[in-house]
Amino acid sequence: MKAIICNEFAPLDQLVYGDMDDPAPSGRQVVIRVEASGVNYPDGLLVQGLYQMRPEHPFVPGMEAAGVVESVGPEVGTVRPGDRVATICSLGGYAEKVLSEEGRVFPIGDMDAADACALLVAFGTSHHALKQRAQLAPGETLVVLGAAGATGIAAIQIGKLMGARVIAVASSDEKRQLARDSGADEAIGYDDLKTEIKGLTDGRGADVVFDTVGGAAFDACARAMARGGRLLVVGFASGDIPRFPVNLALVKEYAVIGVFWGNFTRFEPQAYADNMAELLQWYQTGKVRPLIEGRYPLAEAAQVLERILNRGAVGKIVLIPD
Repeated sequence: MKAIICNEFAPLDQLVYGDMDDPAPSGRQVVIRVEASGVNYPDGLLVQGLYQMRPEHPFVPGMEAAGVVESVGPEVGTVRPGDRVATICSLGGYAEKVLSEEGRVFPIGDMDAADACALLVAFGTSHHALKQRAQLAPGETLVVLGAAGATGIAAIQIGKLMGARVIAVASSDEKRQLARDSGADEAIGYDDLKTEIKGLTDGRGADVVFDTVGGAAFDACARAMARGGRLLVVGFASGDIPRFPVNLALVKEYAVIGVFWGNFTRFEPQAYADNMAELLQWYQTGKVRPLIEGRYPLAEAAQVLERILNRGAVGKIVLIPD
């Protein structure tokens, strides 16, 4: 099969589009013929050795994929060849075929494969962040940084479903309009973030901030929190991991909360499964709708990752095997 191969931690242009042996299932494993592989910001960090996980080489990146079950191990009981499914696979998604555990496979019926990928990591992360970590309540004000990215769009849609007023933050007029189209009540830029958040909340501040950006944007939001607020640390797309002055949390009595969706899926499998069931139900009833920016050939993985790391993408991007 064809796959994107990382032979060593190195710049993105060192990724190889080459041949690997087809995977063979055993036990409770499932082999999926991939229709679409989701591309995520951490994938670009992983192949450069900049992520918290450092797999042995060589490896195939890609943490989510959707397609058709090709074969199953002898202990598999919930899916069979021919079923259309999506999977969280941690590694291996950037390939024509992917091996996954039965417990990490979800039926998708006739759902578009790209939409299915978006629901896994992007919507899955935002859902977990707002539901389990922030415990977002109706009537609260939610500020979403990186609002035009796949997780940002997901946070806007899910925040509205949970009854929040959503203030989206994005870097251009085009991205801010995209955030409004996704349901945001307000859309602002980064230039005077603290003042704008305070102004839009009558001086009270944000109840919840969903931060995938870090850097100066985190610093501004840390000074624009409401009493009892929750500042969610989701990622650092700016490339700058901020340092937090803890006296701010003391004086304003708010919490800084880490969000690591990968850990959630491993340590709370039932809550994870319940979340996915809720997301799928929302999708099927039209309450959430991923934005798919583009579908690119698998061979172009390095170029696509470069765009995402440089914050040039909006919505979700997927790779399609030839």
